Amino acid sequence: MTTTAEPTRAGAAEPVEEELPAPPADEEDIPVPPGAPRALLRSLLGPHRARITVAMVVILVQQAALQSGPLLVAVAMDRGIPALRDDDAGPLIAVVAAYLFFALLSPVLQWVFIKISARVNQDIVLELRGRIFRHAQRLSLDFHERYTSGRIISRATSDIDALRELLSEGLQELLTVLLSVCYISLLLVVLDWRLGLVSLAAFLPLALIAHSFRTRSRRVYRRSRTSAASLIVRFTETMNGIRPVQAFRREKANDAAFAVVNGQSATATADGLLEIARYVGLSRATANLWTTGVVVLGAYLVVDDALELGVLTAFALYLRRLFDPIDQLAMFLNSYQSAAAALEKISGLLAHEPTVAEPAEPAELPGATGKGREVSFEGTRFTYRTGKEVLPPFDLLIPAGQTVAVVGATGAGKSTVAKLLARFYDPSDGRIRLDGVDLRELTTPDLRRGVVMVTQESFLFSGTVAENIALGRPDATREEVEQAARDIGAYEFVAALPNGFDTDVRKRGGRISAGQRQLVAFARALLADPAVLILDEATSSLDVPGEQAVQRAMRTVLAGRTAVIIAHRLSTVEIADRVLVMDQGRIVEDGSPQELISGSGRFAALHRAWRDSLV
Repeated sequence: MTTTAEPTRAGAAEPVEEELPAPPADEEDIPVPPGAPRALLRSLLGPHRARITVAMVVILVQQAALQSGPLLVAVAMDRGIPALRDDDAGPLIAVVAAYLFFALLSPVLQWVFIKISARVNQDIVLELRGRIFRHAQRLSLDFHERYTSGRIISRATSDIDALRELLSEGLQELLTVLLSVCYISLLLVVLDWRLGLVSLAAFLPLALIAHSFRTRSRRVYRRSRTSAASLIVRFTETMNGIRPVQAFRREKANDAAFAVVNGQSATATADGLLEIARYVGLSRATANLWTTGVVVLGAYLVVDDALELGVLTAFALYLRRLFDPIDQLAMFLNSYQSAAAALEKISGLLAHEPTVAEPAEPAELPGATGKGREVSFEGTRFTYRTGKEVLPPFDLLIPAGQTVAVVGATGAGKSTVAKLLARFYDPSDGRIRLDGVDLRELTTPDLRRGVVMVTQESFLFSGTVAENIALGRPDATREEVEQAARDIGAYEFVAALPNGFDTDVRKRGGRISAGQRQLVAFARALLADPAVLILDEATSSLDVPGEQAVQRAMRTVLAGRTAVIIAHRLSTVEIADRVLVMDQGRIVEDGSPQELISGSGRFAALHRAWRDSLV
């Protein structure tokens, strides 16, 4: 009996369970690097600089046209009407013509601005949603196992909606408010510097009110984004697990749990609305009091012949325009705080780098002499983020073309070996080589072509059976797809489906049974023709006839191919050339099935217990 495993030493690590660490208390706590939100925003806006510049010029002219109205009213009252009394209608006609021209120009320019900004907004949203989707696929398996899919869904839906609302409506409101304030402030000072300065002094208390609102609402909207994500997580988890929910009568318990997160979301939303009401009430009261004071002061100046009546009229109109956008500013601040919290969370996700990274200098695999490739674990050690050691320093050599079955109790380290070989994780220490090349030096496409893993889950996507089989080799012909199904023993059941290989399996393959999904997953892996095939509990969903059919097919398909089979069912082990028995992350037995069965070790005891259970 030949063994390449490191012998068990005294003082070995305590038994470890092969499980993922518990998720953090707050799954939203993805670190956000300093400056990441601003950098993300710059990268999104950068490609649209030209259109943004045109939009800014358009809105500048539009606001100038819009704010000319009260000024023209003052000119008409103080110049046009007196001239008309002297039988000179020219000035009044000119003022009326200018008023009509700017009144028509303003909405036209506003339409142009909205059209340009809407296009930019749509392009940014599409780009950002695409980035999130692509990046989520790049992130390593450990990220997806620690963070629920609902969090990522929340980033790509509700958070992007918050940004879209800001870009489509909030920015227009902000630009309108800022430009109108700048134009009106300048005009007020030009019309009468005394009343102008008194009017502008109102911005001091208004700025303090706005600062208070921004500070208080920032906390509220961060809580609101978190509660929105929790709602999505709770909803998606419940719907994805609807079978066990109904089977174990979890409806009432789920209703109670959903009511909690729903209440938290409602509370956060209500708090945000209260902050808006508080801001609008205080700012509106301040604006009304200030306007009253300015008009009273202006009336005294008119009585003293220190101010023309037309100028005071223009002041009153401009003050209304100056303070009326306060409500618009409140809506912008509302959108801004929500979007800022969303941008922070999205930037944190996009800044999160995969722990399994692409090599800086990729290596190429040497030309294969056969179907299989040699696999070697060299001092390979693996520890989860929590510090729990799952795989102590581990050495193993699998010659090319050998089929190895790995057995052991739950938590022995079997699936960890499979995940490391598939490079879903990188080892904490040591290395894993494929024909002498470190897996970390291979590009992901090269690795996935060389190593394929079939798991217990046997996930199928919506689409036809043929499309699911061809997933690993999209360029395969229909004949090759059907031949793979024949080799694995799936052809008969697929041909019997309503549309044969063109039958839609629907979401998660729900149209066919678990065993049939497993056969489709096997056919998919075999069509991909990998050099190394990993089967992680891949026959667990098959009944006895189905398992026997798969085993018969696999004897032919796996011939000459390197294969690692993780199995609890000892019937699966019979097709292996070699069996490894693992305990506490170490190989304690290594040999052919016949050698180990005839011995007195752990595998022999497991095999006897299995045979007895069949009787």
